[in-house]
Amino acid sequence: MRFLPHTRDDIRAMLEVVGVDDIAALFADVPEELRAQATLQLAPGISEPELWARLEELALRNRGAKELCFLGAGAYPHFSPAVVDQVLHRAEFYSAYTPYQPEVSQGTLQAIFEFQSLVAMLLGMEVANASMYDGASATAEAVLMALRIRSKRTRIILSRGVHPQYREVVRTYVTGAGQIELIEAPLAADGRTDCDWLSRHLDDNTAAVVVGYPNFLGAVEDLDTIAALAHHRDVLLLTATEEPIALGLLQPPGSHGADIAVAEGQSLGVPLSYGGPGVGLFATRNEFIRMMPGRLVGEAMDGDGRRGYVLTLATREQHIRREKATSNICTNHGLIALAVTVYLSVVGKAGFRELAIANAAAAHRAASRLTAAGRWRLGFAAPFFNEFVVTGSRAEETWHAARASGVLAGLPLRQLYPELGDALLLCVTEMHSDAAVDRLVEVLG
Repeated sequence: MRFLPHTRDDIRAMLEVVGVDDIAALFADVPEELRAQATLQLAPGISEPELWARLEELALRNRGAKELCFLGAGAYPHFSPAVVDQVLHRAEFYSAYTPYQPEVSQGTLQAIFEFQSLVAMLLGMEVANASMYDGASATAEAVLMALRIRSKRTRIILSRGVHPQYREVVRTYVTGAGQIELIEAPLAADGRTDCDWLSRHLDDNTAAVVVGYPNFLGAVEDLDTIAALAHHRDVLLLTATEEPIALGLLQPPGSHGADIAVAEGQSLGVPLSYGGPGVGLFATRNEFIRMMPGRLVGEAMDGDGRRGYVLTLATREQHIRREKATSNICTNHGLIALAVTVYLSVVGKAGFRELAIANAAAAHRAASRLTAAGRWRLGFAAPFFNEFVVTGSRAEETWHAARASGVLAGLPLRQLYPELGDALLLCVTEMHSDAAVDRLVEVLG
């Protein structure tokens, strides 16, 4: 009875009010054979230390608990300082929901305001919203926003280098949204979006071109060239970043001319957690602020000159201005956005750059070691950050053999990119020791 709130006296008193002698009488209308089937065969209770020991025993049965993992592809292993979880576990954050009465939610609003400020800095943009669900939904919402801005245009060019799942979400969003034409731009031989193809296909009916930065295959896109091609035809440039740690080393998309920049924030203090939840980062230029989806928290002064935070530009379908809603996303991933805020605040600008350099250096060392023996070669000549493609004979067969020996050697690409043939997408971060890379080279050798 330890975890039940009612004592035997409580139960007896309730039964007297209902007018029955025991709890079984409440289910008298349920046939006996069905009641017998519903009986739970629960083991006797155990102590908390015994429970933890049992859970650890079960957890070790998961292959992933003992595997070396070099898988990225949109979700990346990074170290998160303990302070991130400590702040998230504070009850005022952990249990808070979307601020329907913003005037009494100053702490929540300030946290969101700080998040927006950091995202705008990270992406090199003038304004950011209160977050989206994840990188995929942020990309799709950016496409819809571009169609609102260029309201007389109906074509979207989506690079094949954008994450395949992001592309699928975009297709789902635009289906049924009118006569929207979604065209896929091919990749050039170096792994980046084919700019020659773009120059021939950008036209006056194109609302936006969407590219990854870096793209799904790890290649760092030539944003300056793509922006020049797009803006020459008054086309918006949208960038989608799966690995935001790269922005500690690369110039932000806003400085290259991007009009809308989105990203997945999982790398920024959020554990992998078997694939979620994530958080979508979304930023744009001031001129497009009223076309942004989601909500925006602003800073203001009250009549006494005290700083306060307000919920503004919240054209949501739940609010009184629902007919002007820019999105059907009616909330934000507040707790995960808070994790991103704490992480970026703790790491700091200099630490973030050091982390990015460490990631790039580790990946390039691993790539050099893998290709030195001659069996593997880099798939593309474009610059890469902490993720890269290698090609070689019997890649999938070797991948399965490595998996059997306890190493998850990236992602086989044949199913997603049949044109690449035998290729693996590998990710190396600051979490991979030299010994781990030694093991990767050994099993792939």
